[in-house]
Amino acid sequence: MRHWKIGPGQLVIRQGDITTLDVDCVVNAANPQLAGGGGVDGAIHRAAGIAQLRQACQAIIDDPGQLPTGQLPVGQAVLTLGFDLPARYIIHTVGPIWRGGVHGESEQLRSSYQSSLKLAHQHALATIAFPALSCGAYGYPIPQAARIALDAIRQGLLDGLAAQVHMVLHDHAACETWLATASDIL
Repeated sequence: MRHWKIGPGQLVIRQGDITTLDVDCVVNAANPQLAGGGGVDGAIHRAAGIAQLRQACQAIIDDPGQLPTGQLPVGQAVLTLGFDLPARYIIHTVGPIWRGGVHGESEQLRSSYQSSLKLAHQHALATIAFPALSCGAYGYPIPQAARIALDAIRQGLLDGLAAQVHMVLHDHAACETWLATASDIL
């Protein structure tokens, strides 16, 4: 685990299980249907309580005022309660699927982090934990994703959108890549 002071806030990069963190909110790497799935999405759904989180997500999907298309667009974010998680809330965002990097993936990934930070700020959530969005099943290369994410998080901390941001990496190799990238650019 390593800490960086950035503006009025702090960034923490750590290896671990995002579902165990006692923070104001965790960010879920959701699919557009908010239906739960594998990886961190499945882990968050299981830890929060599958039935109650699915019901909350379905209410968002069914609300044309929130999601007119019935799906959460890539790069946008919505909020539910955290239910059985230590975190009070869950921010759900859809990251891009990696298609070679020439289809706007970097802008979409940056938007996923930015919209999550802005939504947390709108709800006065000061501590937020992110997984490595799009780096699992969506195939985003970890070194490129780390640069984009850390730049977006740095800017969010400088703008006062959060007091503390945790980047929580599930495995050792990914954590080492994120730490090296952070040491290089922060």
